[in-house]
Amino acid sequence: MNRIKEKLRKRIRRHIRTRRKVVGTNERPRLSVYRSLKHIYCQIINDIEGKTLVAASTQSPDIRTQIQYGGNIKAAEIVGKKIAEEAKKKGIIKVVFDKSGYKYHGRIKALAESARKHSLSF
Repeated sequence: MNRIKEKLRKRIRRHIRTRRKVVGTNERPRLSVYRSLKHIYCQIINDIEGKTLVAASTQSPDIRTQIQYGGNIKAAEIVGKKIAEEAKKKGIIKVVFDKSGYKYHGRIKALAESARKHSLSF
């Protein structure tokens, strides 16, 4: 149990360290990603106004019908595609990527590459 708490503490410290540098503005909002064991969530945030502009997750009704399980790479790719499409509708093309202290690997990498593939630039 201590090992799990230590991993979480280290991830949060990495996230805080990153958040000092990564700020979402009107021109380049922040694409923030959160990963749990069963789901993946992402949102595009304007930190200056403190507002979420676009959000997508594996718990969204339209994504839930496409996937069987939300904790895998296939689900992350679908969420990346969805967030890019929603951002394009709002006129958002460029974002700053905030991986929330996670390694750029697996589901986080799949979501980012899928978003890039569907015209989101970061």
